[in-house]
Amino acid sequence: MKYYAHSLEGKSPGNWQELSKHLKNVAEMAADFARPFGGEDWAYLAGLWHDLGKYSDGFQKRLYDANGIECHIETQPGKVVHSEAGGHLATLNGWKGADRVLSWLIMGHHAGLTDYEPEYVGAKALSPKMSATDRSVKTLANIPEWIRTQALPPPPEKLQNGADPSFFIRMLFSCLVDADFLDTEAFMDQARAALRKEDYPGPGDLLEDFDAYMDLLCKKARQTPVNTIRAEILARCREVAEQEPSVFSLTVPTGGGKTLASLAFALRHAVKYEKSRIIYVIPYTSIIEQTAKVFGKIPGFEKAVVEHHCNIAETGEDRETARSRLSAENWNAPIIVTTSVQFFESLYACRTSRCRKLHNIANSVVIFDEAQCLPPEYLRPVVFAIRELQKHYRVTPLLCTATQPVLNKTESFDFRFREGFDSPPQEIVDNPDELAARLKRVEVVIHEKGFSPVSLPELAEDLQAEKKALLCIVNRRDDARDLARLLPEGITLHLSTNMCAAHRLGVMDDIRTRLNDGEGIKVISTSLVEAGVDLDFPVVYRALSGLDSIAQAAGRCNREGKLASGRTVVFMPEKQPGYVRVPAGIASEILKDSPDNLLSPGNYENYFRQRFWLLGEQALDRKGIMPLFAGRMNYYYRTAAERFRLIDDDWQVSVLAPWDEAVELLGRLTSEPWNQRMLLRRLGRYSVGIPQKLLAPLAAREYVREIGYPGLYLLDNTLYDKRYGFVPRMRTRRSIRNNS
Repeated sequence: MKYYAHSLEGKSPGNWQELSKHLKNVAEMAADFARPFGGEDWAYLAGLWHDLGKYSDGFQKRLYDANGIECHIETQPGKVVHSEAGGHLATLNGWKGADRVLSWLIMGHHAGLTDYEPEYVGAKALSPKMSATDRSVKTLANIPEWIRTQALPPPPEKLQNGADPSFFIRMLFSCLVDADFLDTEAFMDQARAALRKEDYPGPGDLLEDFDAYMDLLCKKARQTPVNTIRAEILARCREVAEQEPSVFSLTVPTGGGKTLASLAFALRHAVKYEKSRIIYVIPYTSIIEQTAKVFGKIPGFEKAVVEHHCNIAETGEDRETARSRLSAENWNAPIIVTTSVQFFESLYACRTSRCRKLHNIANSVVIFDEAQCLPPEYLRPVVFAIRELQKHYRVTPLLCTATQPVLNKTESFDFRFREGFDSPPQEIVDNPDELAARLKRVEVVIHEKGFSPVSLPELAEDLQAEKKALLCIVNRRDDARDLARLLPEGITLHLSTNMCAAHRLGVMDDIRTRLNDGEGIKVISTSLVEAGVDLDFPVVYRALSGLDSIAQAAGRCNREGKLASGRTVVFMPEKQPGYVRVPAGIASEILKDSPDNLLSPGNYENYFRQRFWLLGEQALDRKGIMPLFAGRMNYYYRTAAERFRLIDDDWQVSVLAPWDEAVELLGRLTSEPWNQRMLLRRLGRYSVGIPQKLLAPLAAREYVREIGYPGLYLLDNTLYDKRYGFVPRMRTRRSIRNNS
């Protein structure tokens, strides 16, 4: 009897994919994917065994029945499960430890990685599935002998290079599921598969284009002190890129040209050490779009850069193409620009769709832009993942920031950070303190009221008295809206996450235009404009927060060095969110002790040491991710994926703002069902989070309604203001008057 892996609708069995061919294709492809980290033997065996369950009579009959072809296969009643037999083969052979690894890979290649014990996930756990059934034993009898007798690799807990077994299994899983996806696609959808085969330019070609672009850019640049320093940083990045792979850091004050300098390092290092790609990890989508635009200006880079984040719009005019969407599935492109959320949540994900790209992180240069934004509550699992990638998967990490966090191993009696780097990252610039002094373009001053609270009306008077364009950053969305209302409407612009992404980006473009025209505008914003956003104001006001936030705010002040000195004013707000109090308290002490030299690398180190020490070991892994992988081959993959969410948004629900084309796109969801995936992704630019507790009362009054597609909610026009975004109707100006 011939056994098949996949059928084609309307085609006879002679045109179907033979099972043995599919298994061999997947095995060879998975092995190629795993070769950069020495996992090819395991990946090959997992690929060869992943669909052994399709040797069952029940599965073969299902293929014939689905295509309306008569067959004479006798089967037993019951559900056909094809994803367990490979694991059962390892179990029946008595390969202790190996059977568990192969079962995780094979039994999860559709449903995803799961927990070993049923403690959290019940029947979905791995351990209950590992016992071979009569059905699987009968299926295994049909397997060709050459498949059954493959040699077994050494168990992962005895990996000679000391790699973490749980992480190794995760990377093998990525190799298997991506290979399975790609081989199935190559048979089922040849047109789609053909798009993937178009060659991208290699790092060598990109480096040549980049160097030519930068040389021209440097020749055209005005001879200013800032541009001179930027050229020095660029030259230093090119020089250090030749050094042996390690963990690197690039500590450069804001405005020092980190984006292009870090790319110069990454390209040259990738060529020197034959790295496959460069992955740029950025904390916020607003910076991603800005960074992608910078890269897109470089000749030859237009088709090499793939953005992967939630705000991509798939229109003919935008950067994304059908080919780049395919590359975003598995990051098979020379330059990937993505978010911290996408990168780290994928590393701890369990589902196949999110895991299939992980193996393409191996043998790459990964740039972590604004590294100070790595979330403290997840710092242990985050740094562990970076360290594991660097030590065992040929990844060269580069930590870029003006405010470098302290991420080294610590084993003191009162604080332990075992997951930190074995030694401090290798700094690219020769003397960060001296560089900070040379690039100092801002005086940071404390408000005239010192550390006494400043009311919103008092703050509004101060801002009104300023004659130059200014940016004021507050810690609360309500404060941003209420303060903006106290200022003249014509010259005041507001930014907060109460506005959808498309709305915010439009306002930022307006801000840049008006700054270039020399208008004395007043921008009131939450912290979303801080890290990496390319804005330049002569004056900045910042509500007291962590030292890293104050430094980033100061980075929006005199960014281009056009003034002798800019001015950043730190004030104490009346209301302080709970999450800000500890970092703000540490920053206030440093402000009192060294206000003249506040923005120095030494102060940042002092700040982060105090902050991490005060948080404590447990708080750096608030959701308890690391203990889930501490057991001996007793891992909790599904539970970790559920817990590891960098943005904890359970308190809010996403609704669509009636902004720009959002309503039209909603209408097309029902009229163009074939375009739903594309339309849903475009709608991501128009979502805004509202408190979960408000959804029911707003829906009862028809201010929010489900429309066009299940689970999508649209805000009423009366709740979405053209200046402030989402504003609950029940909120009145009374609260502002009370502040007075």
